[in-house]
Amino acid sequence: MKPEIMTAVEAADLIYDGAVIAANGFVMAAVADELCAALEQRFLETQAPRGLSLISVTSVGDGGERGLNRLAHKGLVKKLIAGHLNLMPKLQQMIFSEDIEGYNLPQGVIAQLMRDIGARRPGLVTQIGLDTFVDPRFSGGRLNSISKDELSEIVTMDGREYIRYKPFPKIDFAFLRGSCADRNGNISMEKEAAVADALSVAQACHTLGGKVIVQVEEIVDDIPPHAVRVPGVLADCIVKTSDMKFHPQTALTAYEPAYSGQERAPKGAMPILPAGPRRIIALRALKELRQGGVVNLGIGMPEGIAAVAEEKGISDFTLTVEAGGIGGSPLSGVEFGATLNPEAIIFQHQLFDFYHGGGLDQAFLGLAEADPEGNINVSKFGPRIAGCGGFICITQSTPELYFIGTFTAKGLEVEVKDGKLHIIHEGSIKKFKHEIEQLTFSAKRAKELGQKVMFITERCVFRLEEEGLMLTEIAPGVDLKRDILAHMEFEPLISEDLKAMDADVFL
Repeated sequence: MKPEIMTAVEAADLIYDGAVIAANGFVMAAVADELCAALEQRFLETQAPRGLSLISVTSVGDGGERGLNRLAHKGLVKKLIAGHLNLMPKLQQMIFSEDIEGYNLPQGVIAQLMRDIGARRPGLVTQIGLDTFVDPRFSGGRLNSISKDELSEIVTMDGREYIRYKPFPKIDFAFLRGSCADRNGNISMEKEAAVADALSVAQACHTLGGKVIVQVEEIVDDIPPHAVRVPGVLADCIVKTSDMKFHPQTALTAYEPAYSGQERAPKGAMPILPAGPRRIIALRALKELRQGGVVNLGIGMPEGIAAVAEEKGISDFTLTVEAGGIGGSPLSGVEFGATLNPEAIIFQHQLFDFYHGGGLDQAFLGLAEADPEGNINVSKFGPRIAGCGGFICITQSTPELYFIGTFTAKGLEVEVKDGKLHIIHEGSIKKFKHEIEQLTFSAKRAKELGQKVMFITERCVFRLEEEGLMLTEIAPGVDLKRDILAHMEFEPLISEDLKAMDADVFL
């Protein structure tokens, strides 16, 4: 049967009380925002539907009003399962206030679980997540006291422990977005900055008897077979967007062909990273990039590495971003997930297959809180529930890990003068703490896996040793006691061969 062509308002009218909606997208790339807007408007006018459950592999929103943020109304939503929540602040607040249930699982796990649901497999069995907060022996990814579902369990196979992430029992609707649909419902995504999990979400929804609704820019007569990303046999309803404001390529960009690989931007198109701690950290981290390596850059501070690499003309490595981009330069901020001049854009579950299989040589990820053992929290800070995203997947499958970030937070000001670093105003929040709020990276597991682990800040560098964190480098101009030890809640090990950070980082 050919899919039904309808408006977003008509599609929103299909949603019933208690329905489970799986929404594709990565930040605002590939997000069916007009479907979300129409559903919100229906609820505001009629107070229906009610009690929805939302599933997203990662943040589907812009950190403000768009995407799944539109659905953050009491009564409309009762549950959220997501891999990342940082750009869905309204839903975060509802979880913190216990207005809705909240669950956070690793991004790659949900992506692969969607694929497995589509194939009617009995869940996803993996070691990803062991010894972190998503381990069912800890919180199992539950984010508040009203969240009671057990989404995973420990199983033993051949004498080794694994986590079995259970398949979702139902998905009633899938909200997808493509570039074009033909009359048979085949979907192309040639203008999208990321394709995320469109195919696996469609398959999972179809297998469980739900309806797949796809928002597109235009409807055409025919799409070449190799351009089809979601075949028409999986599409039930097609919505041609009524206004391109609901169909931006990223949160900030209506359309840039160099983000989708249809054109190539000239060299130097990446903005220059300005002076400051972020630039210092990126330059120091750049020195660790392995020639010919395949690398992941995480959201936040690590994004700066792409900018300084292009500025320095260093290109003998391949950058990847978990949204599915391979090659090129990953973008930053609310455009994270998109890539300038990508060499390939694949589905997210495929890229996590590559990651989990050991395909990465190195990963550069954010540093928010660390304890004396080297455990890290990047996922929860009081009412801010950022979520783990791909952090757990990447840190538990990559041989070399570099956690990068400022030494302190909130108010930090530094100056580089005469090749030396001067702390003008210290940050009020310490990052190296006796205890961290949530365990997103397990130092114990890293040691078991034999991983190389470094911590890079603007004023010093640490290395993970068997006994804990060891200080190995210090910036020129920085005093060990005044500028480092005085702003840590614990005293680290100090290398007998304590070195100065490379001078060219501070030019």
